[in-house]
Amino acid sequence: MANIAKIFTNRAQYMLQVAAKQSQIVPRFYSAAANFEFIKTELAGANKNVAVITLNRPKALNALCNGLMKELSSVLDDYEKDKNVAAIIITGSEKAFAAGADIKEMQPNTYPHCILSNFLNDWTRVAKCQKPIIAAVNGYALGGGCELAMMCDIIYAGDKAKFGQPEIALGTIPGAGGTQRLTRVVGKSKAMEMCLTGNMISAEEAEKMGLVSKVVPADKLVSEAIKLGEKIGSHSNLIVQLCKESVNTAYETTLQEGLKFERRTFHATFSTDDRKEGMTAFVEKRPAKFSNN
Repeated sequence: MANIAKIFTNRAQYMLQVAAKQSQIVPRFYSAAANFEFIKTELAGANKNVAVITLNRPKALNALCNGLMKELSSVLDDYEKDKNVAAIIITGSEKAFAAGADIKEMQPNTYPHCILSNFLNDWTRVAKCQKPIIAAVNGYALGGGCELAMMCDIIYAGDKAKFGQPEIALGTIPGAGGTQRLTRVVGKSKAMEMCLTGNMISAEEAEKMGLVSKVVPADKLVSEAIKLGEKIGSHSNLIVQLCKESVNTAYETTLQEGLKFERRTFHATFSTDDRKEGMTAFVEKRPAKFSNN
């Protein structure tokens, strides 16, 4: 009986140790991930403050169907409300970031249906997100995939990535920013060439054109994007969002309007605790401790 009691005691102590360890583990996957069919979500980085959204339709090369885009919009709503999330990454597989919109799903559409359903309107959610979004592009980013990447704030590309707007070969044109964002980034001549020919460009070409900010080996892409997200997350989330809004204003308005918006936003930072803390920490030669206030 004494031996049996000892066994149960040891077993109980072991279970308590396991429970204690498990309680210290930060869940890797976002709580809502189990409800998604077309994407996966994960919290990454040392502080688990970088959200990674992985497009997950491998058989369709991550073609952007309505279901996927609705799931993406939904999780962005969640992450935007989550005070612990400082930056967001959207990525795919090494074979494809997203090879385009789902043509089989789109093929039966009619003009009246597109108008009455406001087709593609849901896709704008990525561009409207207040928090910084990094596109980590491996493989093909074509058509809607290229447009999705351009909706993000920063694009990192794997060294084998390919970008393009091949809609012309399907008897249509880009419909989610391909003729607009691309032109603003790379200029009229390059954008016209890509949109009228449907030709793909390499990651290296995309970097030279200013479409991509950094090219890294494919197997290091996501980890590099996470490092970038962590760097952004080390600053005041409040000020990061104000800065993002100011840069986007430069992208979308005239120089004079942009300068006025920037100056007023700069002035507004002087009403925040984080501006005071940042400058005080600099003067006192110590790391700043931001409170996002």
